[in-house]
Parts: sequence; structure tokens; C-alpha cells
Amino acid sequence: MKKITYCNKEYKLPVDVAIGSDPLYQVIVQNPLSGSRCELPAFAVAVYDFIMGCELTNSFRKDQRKALDWFRVNFPRQYMELLD
Repeated sequence: MKKITYCNKEYKLPVDVAIGSDPLYQVIVQNPLSGSRCELPAFAVAVYDFIMGCELTNSFRKDQRKALDWFRVNFPRQYMELLD
């Protein structure tokens, strides 16, 4: 798994996701149900997209749980806005 340093903290991504050339680029993500918006670094958006992709395709699996747990621990406020 990839490791990324962001805001003086090292993050180990929970699943293998494509993060592009600038993993620290800030992206605004909107909750499709509530309309709430959050700003996240691109590497966290990649994990969020993985989680949402699993939900859309009904492919709930161990990796999705790992990604949800990682998101909840590392970005708790955004987790509450986007996924809870």
C-alpha cells in the first residue's frame, strides 16, 4: 500500500487506489444525499471514491470495511459529513 505524508503525518492507504500525480491536491466532495461539502486531499478522495464505488456496485467486502475504518480514523469530521 502507498504511504503519503500530509500535514506532517504519514498516512498508509488501506487499499490500492489510483491517486494521480498530486495526492495532496485539495478537492471538494459533496455528499449526494445531504448536499454537505468537505475539502479533502486527493488521496483521501481516492479512498472515498473506492468506498462509494463498492456501495454503487453492491460489492461489499473486507476491503470496503478497511477503507471505511481508515477514513473514520484519519478524517473523522469528513467521515461524519460524507459517509455516516
